Parts: sequence; structure tokens; C-alpha cells
Amino acid sequence: MKHGLTAALLCLLCIRPAVAVDTPPRIISVGGALTEIVYALDSADSLVGVDTTSLFPEAATQLPQVGYQRRLSAEGVLSLRPDVILMTSEAGPKTVLEQIKATGVKLVELPAGHSVDGVAQKIRGVANAIGKTAQGEAMADKLLADLEAVQQSQAGMKPSKVVFLMSMGQGSPKAAGQQTAADEMIRLAGGINAFAETHQGYKAISTEAMVAAQPDAILLTQDAIDTIGGIDQVVELPGIALTPAGKHKRILAMSGLDLLGFGPRLPQAVAELQRLLQTE
Repeated sequence: MKHGLTAALLCLLCIRPAVAVDTPPRIISVGGALTEIVYALDSADSLVGVDTTSLFPEAATQLPQVGYQRRLSAEGVLSLRPDVILMTSEAGPKTVLEQIKATGVKLVELPAGHSVDGVAQKIRGVANAIGKTAQGEAMADKLLADLEAVQQSQAGMKPSKVVFLMSMGQGSPKAAGQQTAADEMIRLAGGINAFAETHQGYKAISTEAMVAAQPDAILLTQDAIDTIGGIDQVVELPGIALTPAGKHKRILAMSGLDLLGFGPRLPQAVAELQRLLQTE
């Protein structure tokens, strides 16, 4: 019975007025980077909904939300009567996406990889999906050129050894290893990830491991610093006070979206992290 009601509700939600040929598609963007790209391509008027990671620009936060990208609901998404859903491979659950696709809504899946090429692919993919292929090519080319210019400015700079921490809750904080957005950002900004050679992903770090790493700087998102109660509390985390970063209180903060989002503002984000790493 419950299954029948759900199916009936989905059928009702998927009944949408016919879209005129010259009417822009109704778009839901699932992913902060994708939403930024839509705005950068001057197509925000087509957006009818976004997910909770869509925090930039400010106008995006005023749009109807469909929840967190990994926990979408078919009813919530279809209630906005979308024609197209832009999403990355991180979107889900899979069963929900299959339900949505079955109603005739077009799903455009783009790579979620945290890399320079990944950002360029996202830009081109979004542009193709909304009929702005030429603008997308130009934007991707500019991003690559701007990033190259930022990295050329690193020549001769002394690289800092950095630890990126997350999960400030109970237990030991987790540090970024290989194959993480934080690791790639540190590298792009000319830094050295202190745990790049020891593990992949995010792993809880012991006091001994933190002391042995001897980082020059500790990097966190601003939200993480606010959650833990400020820079002094970060220094009090296990082992940090015994590192150069802790002794000099080199605790660096950036917006989580800027640092880990890998969107169209990547060159500016890399330049900002580079500036932080070079500030004594």
C-alpha cells in the first residue's frame, strides 16, 4: 500500500506543463561548484532549486533547497518541477536518482574529482547542458590560464609543511592524506602536505604522529575553528603545541567552499591559500 502511494505521488509530481521551445529549462543544481558555474554563466534565472552545499553566491542561499546532495528525496526534488538536474557523482541515493529519472527529468552527472582538470570538466559539462557551450569553453580556458599565472608566482618561495585537520568532534582529529581535496589544494598553493606519504583519505592522527610530522602550519576551515572555539583551542589539540605550527600559532583558516569546493573560483582560492602559507 505504501509503495502504491509513493508511486502515485511521484506520478503526480512529474506531471508538468509542457515547456515552450523558447522557454529556458527549469534547473536544479546539486553541488556548490555546479551552482557557482551556473551563476558565472549568467543562467541563474533558470535555477529553481539547489542543495545545501550551494553557498555562493549569496543569492543561491535564497533559492528553494532540496537537501544535502547525498541524501536527496524524490518527492522534494520533483516538487520543484525540474526539467534538468545538474549533479556530481557524489549525489544520491542511487534509488532516488533512478526514481527521478523514471519521471523523464534529465539527469546530468559531472565528475566530482578534486583536480584542475575536474573543474574544467565541470564548467564545460554545465555549459553544454544549459546551451552555453562557447561561454563554457571560454570560462574553462580562463580558469586554466589564471591558475597557471598564480602558480608561476610561487617560483622561489619556500614551501611550508602543512597539516589539514577536520572532524573536530570526539576523539583524535582527522588529517588529510593523499587523494583528498585538501591535499590537492595544498599542492596547488605550493605547500607540502605533511601526511601525504603516510595515508590516503582522512585518518585520525595520534599525538605522536602529529609531533613527528612537525608541520609549519595547521590548516582548517573557518567553520571548524569556530566549532572548536578558536585558535587557542586548536593549539591545545593533541601534539600541536609541540610543533612549529603550534609554537608560532600558525593556524590558518579558509572558507570550506573556497578551500575544498573546487569550483570556478579555484585560482582565487589557490592564491588565497598561497598568501596564507607565505604569511609568517
